[in-house]
Amino acid sequence: MRNRLISLALLIALPIASPLGAQDKTVPRIPAVEDAPIAYLIDAGSGQILYEREIDRRFMPASITKVMTTFLAFEWMEEGRLFPQQVFGVRPGTFREWNRKGSTMFLPADARITVDDLLHGITTVSANDGAVVLAEGAAGSVGDWVVAMNARARDIGMSNSHFGNPNGWMDDGKTFVTARDLGTLAQAMVARHPSKYRHFIGAAGLKYNGIEQRNHDPISGVVAGADGIKTGFTNQAGYGFLGSAQRNGQRLVMVVAGSPDGRARNRASREFIEWGFQNFESRVLFADGERIAGADVQEGGATEVGLVVPGGVRIAIPRGSDPQVSLSLRYEGPLQAPVAKGEEVAELIVSIEGMPEHRVPLVAGEEVLEATMLQRVFNAFRSWVT
Repeated sequence: MRNRLISLALLIALPIASPLGAQDKTVPRIPAVEDAPIAYLIDAGSGQILYEREIDRRFMPASITKVMTTFLAFEWMEEGRLFPQQVFGVRPGTFREWNRKGSTMFLPADARITVDDLLHGITTVSANDGAVVLAEGAAGSVGDWVVAMNARARDIGMSNSHFGNPNGWMDDGKTFVTARDLGTLAQAMVARHPSKYRHFIGAAGLKYNGIEQRNHDPISGVVAGADGIKTGFTNQAGYGFLGSAQRNGQRLVMVVAGSPDGRARNRASREFIEWGFQNFESRVLFADGERIAGADVQEGGATEVGLVVPGGVRIAIPRGSDPQVSLSLRYEGPLQAPVAKGEEVAELIVSIEGMPEHRVPLVAGEEVLEATMLQRVFNAFRSWVT
């Protein structure tokens, strides 16, 4: 019967090998992060939440807004709408409004600058002027760029955020985000644009127009494996940070926000992500393309379709532990043919002892066409005899 929610137990307990002599552990205690009223830590490989506090509370992101501008630029470059060596000029009105206003890359009034240089200015020294010049050059106007920012944010699942400008300058609350949405944005940026992420994110400093500036990222060069992503501060927003680091194939993404000063934010950021690496490890649950289960198909050339996860399934577990892992499959079924290969049709629910439930989308591993008349007769006969 269609539209019936089916839940199937796939595996009651999945033993995961622990290091020799390791003792089972519960989820480790989080260190004190009182200086970050909003705190969020994700294992990017699995999407699991390792820690959350006030992650759906809206706040003003300040310059962290520029991560959305950077992501949209990456998307447009991938689509052929924007090119790294494309050259933009600075409009007279833009120069008058943004020259030396807040953080800047000191664009002169007669600048002719490439998209590559603008993005390095935005990501490395939080260039307010660079973000506006990029927006106007790429979309024709700041307004059109902002419309595209919000549309792309919705596309990737940022359901509780809105952007009013490309650089995070104070706009009476038109721009707001949540930690959950920033985590979604960071994961999308890393997963969809790994080479661009490596090229543009995490530089130690920038020299432009004869002026050298350093990146104020609190973890790069301090925390092993750290590579950004973006700090933010205004008097209205306080101090925040969206950051990421990777060690031994495990990538963590973190958000801290609402800190009272830069020193408190930096300390909270470093301690938070170090806590994540020290207390959690990543394990492969299913390999890339491995069949995880099957879903029933109605009126198709086959009665079942294999379910897989492109890229495989990884999970984060407390380091040195051997927890009980329970898996279940859920889908609206039976599925109705035709089913396209790669179509998202189900979800795998991963329950790890002592940790929040985690859900992984499953896609069809092969195509199932509508049944021919002969196949319908055969399927009917098979169901009758069985």
